[in-house]
Amino acid sequence: MSYVNNYTPSPEPTVPESEVYGPDPYDINFAFPLYPETLDTARIKLTPFIPPIHAETYWSHVKDHRSELYRYYSIYFHTLPEFLAWHELYFRRNPYQIYLAIVDKTRPDPAHPDWGGSFAGVVGLINTSAKNLQMEPGYILIFPEFQHTHVAKTMVAICLYYILQLPTASPPGLGFRRAQWCANALNAPSVGLAERMGFHREGTLRNAIVLPDELAAYGRKGRPGDPFENQSSRDTAILSVCWEDWEGGIKEKAQALVA
Repeated sequence: MSYVNNYTPSPEPTVPESEVYGPDPYDINFAFPLYPETLDTARIKLTPFIPPIHAETYWSHVKDHRSELYRYYSIYFHTLPEFLAWHELYFRRNPYQIYLAIVDKTRPDPAHPDWGGSFAGVVGLINTSAKNLQMEPGYILIFPEFQHTHVAKTMVAICLYYILQLPTASPPGLGFRRAQWCANALNAPSVGLAERMGFHREGTLRNAIVLPDELAAYGRKGRPGDPFENQSSRDTAILSVCWEDWEGGIKEKAQALVA
């Protein structure tokens, strides 16, 4: 039996410069409810990252520290418009992912009193499967002046509440069964934070992601002769907190951080 292959590659999606800040009024386009009573705690709150509001402050914290802050990412941003185009494609136009600004309520920001605190970093809720009841905090970035404080631990606790708490509980969550954590296997601080928060190490995905040139030092060498032989690959550590872990004691640990 004869056959043909008429496949034609589709062009990479792009975002016109006029659209990188999103629509007006801004539509977060998220498929799940956001529960303020869960995401807004005594010291930290998570709120949708809205480029017209947050982008300039984000870039002011990041631009001079990109080599440090992006070193364990799988992508590297050179300019603010490049970052915003990625955010528009990867997050806002995907209803199963959302990017959240982390606000530290213990540090007032006189320049932005309406924020209720200082913009301390970002976290995405990614790789969501409503069918399989799982979600992952990812693309986490804590600004340098907020590192080694309560910010990261409290943010993770809030994410666990949001993902794993039942919708009928108080405060409510999505009632998913699995919160996943993925990190560059070389990123010991990220893996260590997850483990301290109760995540269980499940293994390592070897050669999981081909890295851009700027991040070559944070992966393993490519294979001579393959399509990306000059680019390294990232090994990814996989951890999780599942509903049994949540109900078995992790909830109380998270509650102590957010209460």
